[in-house]
Amino acid sequence: MNLRKLAKGQECQVREHGVCNFNPETVVLAHLNMSGISGRGIKSPDLLGAWCCSACHDYIDGRTNFDMHDSARKLAFLEGMARTQYQLIKQGYIKS
Repeated sequence: MNLRKLAKGQECQVREHGVCNFNPETVVLAHLNMSGISGRGIKSPDLLGAWCCSACHDYIDGRTNFDMHDSARKLAFLEGMARTQYQLIKQGYIKS
């Protein structure tokens, strides 16, 4: 199963208040950025991703003007990753 393709048309699972555009047409699989797992030119495995709208993706990657600490962005992503994995379980793509 291609988790990147599956993200298209899904609901954003990051859903950051005041940021999210709630537009499923912009949702992609955003990958976890974490030392020891990903790095320059190396993405984390797709299972460590979150369905993320374009606005939330820009937010968690630090490409916005929102003045949030890295820890807040990381928490928003990790919560979105957990919700994404829950949706994958509910939809029968992965088993718990």
